[in-house]
Amino acid sequence: MDNKYIVVYVTTPDPETGRRIATKLVKERLAACVNIVYEIESIYHWRGKIEQDKESLLIIKTRRELLQKLTETIKKSHPYEVPEVIAIDIVGGNKEYLDWIHGETRG
Repeated sequence: MDNKYIVVYVTTPDPETGRRIATKLVKERLAACVNIVYEIESIYHWRGKIEQDKESLLIIKTRRELLQKLTETIKKSHPYEVPEVIAIDIVGGNKEYLDWIHGETRG
């Protein structure tokens, strides 16, 4: 497999923001599917302090070639100053599912 598919993680301040971003990504065919995990707890460094927040997590399935456009779209739609956008290669899986990702995204 040539790692042409990725999973992208994006945190949002709440499920409503996540739903808005997810819908935009799917409508624009930048993602085949976005799962929304409603509540996670994040502990992180920000501006010299340790912060702790409840957030939502988007799990986005897409093509690697769409990552730059997907990232730009998220940054324009996201309320965070520095939104998390982390891509992980899909190194294998159900061929029919991967073909579905391909068919549902623009390229």
